[in-house]
Amino acid sequence: MLVAVSSAETGIPVFLLHGTPGSRSGPRPRSDKLYMLGIRLISYDRPGYGGSSRHPGRSVADAADDVRAIADALGLDRFAVVGRSGGAPHALACAARMPDRVTRTAALVGLAPANAEGLDWYDGMTDGNVQEYTTAEADLVALTEQLHERARRTADDPDWFLDFLRDQMTEADKRVVRGLPIRRQLLHSYREALRCGPYGWVDDVLAFGKDWGFDFADITGPVLLWHGAEDNFSPAGHTRWLARQIPHAEVRVQLRTAHFGALEVLPEILSWLASGPVHSGDGPRRSAGDRRP
Repeated sequence: MLVAVSSAETGIPVFLLHGTPGSRSGPRPRSDKLYMLGIRLISYDRPGYGGSSRHPGRSVADAADDVRAIADALGLDRFAVVGRSGGAPHALACAARMPDRVTRTAALVGLAPANAEGLDWYDGMTDGNVQEYTTAEADLVALTEQLHERARRTADDPDWFLDFLRDQMTEADKRVVRGLPIRRQLLHSYREALRCGPYGWVDDVLAFGKDWGFDFADITGPVLLWHGAEDNFSPAGHTRWLARQIPHAEVRVQLRTAHFGALEVLPEILSWLASGPVHSGDGPRRSAGDRRP
């Protein structure tokens, strides 16, 4: 499993769980900004993405085992977790499965479970995402073939995938991705995520559609749920539903903002995650960069 660590060794450890599709190299603040925030940011490729081997049949809850193993390898006793988009359910899984180790959790523009009672799961969702999830329910072979072609084209030319997404974006999202630094980070992340095929992407979609493997009632620590009100990739109704399942969670739905607005708000979220007490343990000192635990 390939892991990246950014900024100061002595910073407060925060795991950043990437989107779908995504990789450890996804958008994040520059190292100098992380240093100013006092954050040691840790990210990794979920199984099937980038440099991580596939784990067929994995559940959302399995991410907690991945994060636990990485934290143990880095000598971290306690840490915060943030997930964006497809990473958000996995961040909540960490909070539920490791309440003694996760200090604070943030879930940005996340999804609710496919069987969420009382939620019209597809309401407000872009046609592309609806087609992707309904294909997963009906025909796994068709889904794999579809995502395999997208992965091939993206690995060859990540601009193609960003253009594909742009056709479905709100104006609020188009404004965000026009920014050169964010655009470059997204392109690099997509290319790295899909360089070995679509299997992490396929397994994410399948995991979202089945039982997530944890109970929201087991989340006892502070939780921040953030969403852009105009999000049409994972509509804000999903976060409002999650808020009803995690009654102690703080909820922020931001007007005139959509899915990719989570990239702009990340420094603010990291500051919130760092505001609680974290004792990271006395693990060995290591240099920043990619590594395998």
